[in-house]
Amino acid sequence: MANIHHPSVLLVLVTFVLSICYSEQLQSSHSQTLLRIQQLLNFPAALSNWNNDTDFCNTDSNSSLSVVCYEDTITQLHIIGERRDSPLPRNFSINSFVTTLVRLPSLKVLTLVSLGIWGPLPGKIARLSSLEILNMSSNFLYGSIPQELSSLKNLQTLIFDNNMLAETFPPWLDSLPALTVLSFKNNLFNGSLPNSLGNVENLRALSLSHNHLYGVLPDFSRLKNLQVLELDDNAFGPQFPQLGYISQTKKLGAVGLPSYRSFSLEEIEAATNYFDTASLMGEDSYGKMYRGQLKNGSVVAIRCVEMTKKYSTQNFVNHIELISKLRHRHLVSAIGHCFECSLDDSSVNKMFLVFEYVPNGTLRDWICDENVRKCLSWTQRIGAAIGVAKGIQFLHTGIVPGVYSNDLKIEDVLMDQNLVAKISSYHLPLLSNMGKVRHGNSSSGLKHSSNNKSVKHEDKSDTYDLGVILLELILGRQIKTANDADAFRDLLQASLGADEEGRRSVVDTAIRKACLDQSLKTMMEICVRCMVKEPEDRPSIEDVLWNLQFASQVQDAWRGDSQSSEGSPGSESRGLSFQ
Repeated sequence: MANIHHPSVLLVLVTFVLSICYSEQLQSSHSQTLLRIQQLLNFPAALSNWNNDTDFCNTDSNSSLSVVCYEDTITQLHIIGERRDSPLPRNFSINSFVTTLVRLPSLKVLTLVSLGIWGPLPGKIARLSSLEILNMSSNFLYGSIPQELSSLKNLQTLIFDNNMLAETFPPWLDSLPALTVLSFKNNLFNGSLPNSLGNVENLRALSLSHNHLYGVLPDFSRLKNLQVLELDDNAFGPQFPQLGYISQTKKLGAVGLPSYRSFSLEEIEAATNYFDTASLMGEDSYGKMYRGQLKNGSVVAIRCVEMTKKYSTQNFVNHIELISKLRHRHLVSAIGHCFECSLDDSSVNKMFLVFEYVPNGTLRDWICDENVRKCLSWTQRIGAAIGVAKGIQFLHTGIVPGVYSNDLKIEDVLMDQNLVAKISSYHLPLLSNMGKVRHGNSSSGLKHSSNNKSVKHEDKSDTYDLGVILLELILGRQIKTANDADAFRDLLQASLGADEEGRRSVVDTAIRKACLDQSLKTMMEICVRCMVKEPEDRPSIEDVLWNLQFASQVQDAWRGDSQSSEGSPGSESRGLSFQ
C-alpha cells in the first residue's frame, strides 16, 4: 500500500525542496539588493551592521532602521540617516539608486529620510506598484515630482518635506484615489494649486507650508475628511470662505496673528491710554501712529486717519475687506479697524487701523553704519531681499484687487525679532486722497522715473523700488535721490564686466569677504535689471524671486558665510554642498 502513494509523496517532497531553494534564492537576491542600497547610500551609520551574513527579515528594528518581511519578501523599509545638511558625494546616481530599489517589488512602505539623496526623482520609482506610503523627506531632491507616481493606485501617504522640489504643483494627484496624507512642506513649488486637488476626496492632511505658491485656492468643499490644512508662508489670499467647515484647531495659513476683527473705540482708547503722548510713535501728513497694548497683553501699532470728507461706514465696506486681507509673513499685517463716528449724523470722523507691532527697527538700521553688532551678514541680506520680494508678490497676486505702486523704501521694511523682513507700507485706495498707509518711520525723499506709471506696467514700479533696496543691501550705502540711484546702478553695471576682485571692490566692506562671487554676481544682475529705465523691460516679481533664491542657494553651497540661509530671514532654500 505504501508503494501506491510513493509518487505522490515524492512529488510533495520535490515541491517542498524546490520551494525552499526558491525562498533561499529570493532571500539572497533581496539581501544583495539591500547591500547594494547600503553601498549607494555611502554606508550610512544606520546601516553599519549590515553585511553578507545579515538575516534581514529577522533583524531588530530601531528608530533609524526597520526592515519588515512577509512570506520572505520585504514589504517595508525604513531608513533614517543623519545627512540633514549635506548631500551624498558627486558620484551618487539617483538613477542607479532607484533602479536598485525597484528590485524590491513587494514594498508597501518606503521611508528614506535625511540620507543626502540628491537629484531629480526618476519616474521608474513607480515600478514599486504596491507602495502605500512613500516618505523621502529631508533630502536634496529637485526638479518636479514624476507623473508616473499617478499610477500608484494604492498610495495613501506621500511626503516630500524639506527638499528642493520646484516647478508647478502636480495636477494629477486626483488620480490617487486612496491618498489621505500629502505633505510637501519647505520646497520651492511655485504657481497656483490645480483645481484637481479639490477632488482628492479621501485627503485628511494637506501640508504645503513654506513654498512659493500663490493665487486663488481651489474649491476644497468636497474634502469632507480634511483634518489638517497647512498653507502658511505662501502667497495665497488669506481668506478661505469655502473652508468654513474646518475647525479652528486646524492651520489655515496663519501668520501667528489673531483673526481680523472690528475694535470698539473703548478698546482703542484703553490700548493707547487715551492717546497719551507717551504712546505716540510718530506723525506725518497721513495721521498719527500710536503704540498700543490690548487687553490680552499683545502690543499693536494703531494708525489714526482723520477724515477730510463726510463718509458713512457703508462707504468703507469694500476697503475694509481689502485691508482684512493684508496678512502675510512678509507684511506688517492688519489686525483690525475701528470707526469713530459723529454723534450728529453718524458720519465717520476718524478711522483707526490696527496692525501688528514690529519692534526691531528698519532694514536700513541693520546695514552696519556705526553699529557692527547690528549688521546683517550677506546671507541675511539675501534672505531679507527674498522676504521683501515675497511681500511684493503677495500684494500683487495674493489678494484681489492687487495692491500696486507702493513706493517702497528700505526704511519701509521692518525687521521682527527673528530678523524676518516685513513691508510696513503699501498703497490703499482708501487713502488715495491722503497718501498710503505707513507703519514705520520713512523719511526718504527718493523719486524715480517709474513714478509716471501706466496701468499696463503698474507692477513694475515696485520692481524698481525693490532694485533700489537691493542696491543698498549690496553697497551698504544710503540712496537718497534719483541721481544717487542712477549713479550707483551704473557703478554696479560696470562692475559686472570686471573680474571678481573688481566686483568685490564696490561691495559693503562688512560683507565683502563673505559673499561667493556667483551669489554676488546674481544679486548685482537682478538689481540692475530691476532698475532699467523702461518699466516693460524690468523682470517680473517671480523672475526676481527665482534669482534671489538662486543667489541664496549657491551661497549656502559654498558655505563661506558665517550663517546659513536656513536660519536667515525670508530664505527657505538649501544649496548643494557635496561631501
